[in-house]
Amino acid sequence: MKNKIIFKNSLIDLAQPNLGSKVIFKTDEFFASANRIINPLPPVFKSGIFDKNGKWMDGWETRRRRTSGHDYLIIKLGKPGSVKKIDIDTSHFNGNQPNMISIQGCNSKSNNIKNLKWKTLVSKKKTKANSHHVFNVKSNSDLTHIKFNIFPDGGVARLRLYGSISINNHNFRDKKINLASILNGASVVACNNEHFGRAENILAQGKAKNMGDGWETRRRRDKGFDWLILNTVNGEEIKDIEISTHHFKGNYPSHCTIQATYLKKKTRANNIVKQSHKWKLLLDKSKLSANKTHRFKNTIMKNNKVNYVKINIFPDGGISRFRMYGKGI
Repeated sequence: MKNKIIFKNSLIDLAQPNLGSKVIFKTDEFFASANRIINPLPPVFKSGIFDKNGKWMDGWETRRRRTSGHDYLIIKLGKPGSVKKIDIDTSHFNGNQPNMISIQGCNSKSNNIKNLKWKTLVSKKKTKANSHHVFNVKSNSDLTHIKFNIFPDGGVARLRLYGSISINNHNFRDKKINLASILNGASVVACNNEHFGRAENILAQGKAKNMGDGWETRRRRDKGFDWLILNTVNGEEIKDIEISTHHFKGNYPSHCTIQATYLKKKTRANNIVKQSHKWKLLLDKSKLSANKTHRFKNTIMKNNKVNYVKINIFPDGGISRFRMYGKGI
């Protein structure tokens, strides 16, 4: 069972609530809450389920507009960052999707929406039913707010804003931090499988809510093992490593290893994957248990610089969180 490598291009969803992102304004949400549009889980369809206003839908859905204008919502990003790719997902909306959409962004310290000066990221585009609409964004500007316009009304399941958090690495210098925190700028470069849960979940803050809030691969039916590669904060003097299997009780990996390296120059993701099998061991093969936080001491690469980490799980399964504490450089 050979897997196709999943390349993440070190982009994260800046709209996810794990970063503190939230909807701060919407013109309407009569049929379905605007907050659902940034739910990190894939949208679902519940057949035959209705609430007091109509059919329950997993997304944001406005009423049928009978006046001029259009509906929109505004998201305040939990962490300012640059958006490189946008995915507008109308899954399960068929006949009630918007006719067109557009996206705007701005950088502002104000939360008064009247003061926000908008710049177009995606101009008006036609929308299809039950589809992913993916757009590349050329702007390199750091953004704090996003305005999502739908014309004239309708429903959208999910809005993903893939990009990079604006980070000043000088703030981490000589401080002991979690080098693998999404809030500090860590991201996933690639993984070989994420059938049941996204790889980037392991970088989130706090304890996982459930199994869906971790990284979980399918059941392996051949030889080999599963893996993911992280681009961490530049660090050294790594002492403590944590791997959590919370909520994974009959599907946790048997063992794991961790490899690491330091790359001075920006390297293509496919070359990073090819080179990764030669990286040094940061953690030798270690036993994992169900529903537990495992704490390990780094005794192998005490003085090495690190900015890329490969987590290998044997043979498959799920982990919910990963932390790696060291000194920023």
